[in-house]
Amino acid sequence: MTPALNKPLPEFEALATGGVKFTPQAYAGKIVVLYFYPKDNTPGCTTEAMQFGEHHKDFLKAGAVVFGVSRDNMASHEKFKQNLQLPFELIADTEEKLCHMFGVVKNKIMYGKKVKGIERSTFLIDGSGVLRAEWRGLKVAGHVEEVLKAVKALK
Repeated sequence: MTPALNKPLPEFEALATGGVKFTPQAYAGKIVVLYFYPKDNTPGCTTEAMQFGEHHKDFLKAGAVVFGVSRDNMASHEKFKQNLQLPFELIADTEEKLCHMFGVVKNKIMYGKKVKGIERSTFLIDGSGVLRAEWRGLKVAGHVEEVLKAVKALK
């Protein structure tokens, strides 16, 4: 079931770096920013992760937690997080359960070949587990600031 705007998220569980188990219930009362990105250690994804990292204190101050999500495995995520010194956790969605649930798996053309990839997307979930905003197929530039503004507007 794909989450719909202004509706509660369905039940799910996902494992993140640092041994964190993510469920919507575990973060009840907190605003959650789930951002989906194509791949660890690629230029756009590195830039996006660093921007979320740079604004992390602002998100915390606004009552939000940030989670990055990709299909990379936990070892790749731990290394990516360590290399960039990211202050937030990364969810390893190796089986694409969350990616399919949120509808971010898209057909893309890379080097002339059709491939399945993650469409860069961000989802904003309020403290009662309701999806309040979504950004799909976004560009990295200015995006983190836009999400932060939306988080502050929820308070």
